[in-house]
Amino acid sequence: MPILNIVNKSPLERNALASCLRIAAPGALLLIEDAVYAATRGTSTEAEITTALSKFRIYALLPDLQARAVADRVIDGVATIDYEGFVDLVAEHSACQSWL
Repeated sequence: MPILNIVNKSPLERNALASCLRIAAPGALLLIEDAVYAATRGTSTEAEITTALSKFRIYALLPDLQARAVADRVIDGVATIDYEGFVDLVAEHSACQSWL
């Protein structure tokens, strides 16, 4: 079972997402908190996320997207999940790696 990679920092303030995309083995990537900005169209990370979709199943936490008023701008191919979906993802994977 692959690892669930979790990123919570905005790609504009930290390089956690870039490091994850560069180093992590193929699998799942969950964007939470300010990292959900990376999952939106029209940002500097749109091309990176679109390319990463060939390596990762990418998810963004819907309540965090809604809290930041960007839920209507999610990049095609990025799945949105609720808290129950977050728990399901954790249960489906053998390990979770948080990128700080």
